Amino acid sequence: MTFLAAAAETSSGVPAFVFPLCGALFFTFLGFVTWSFRDVAYRHSHKFEATRHDETGVDEFGHTKH
Repeated sequence: MTFLAAAAETSSGVPAFVFPLCGALFFTFLGFVTWSFRDVAYRHSHKFEATRHDETGVDEFGHTKH
């Protein structure tokens, strides 16, 4: 119990607002990375021309026409 009491008395060395700030910056960075890859499928759509419904009978969701 004395170890927990001693740990509660020591500070972390940085102000308390730094921890949520680091989390917000990290998730902002992840959002930027996600945003930067937003049109990759459209840039490479010419590679998937043969998967069109009229050529293979399968639509973009993998369903066949009955």
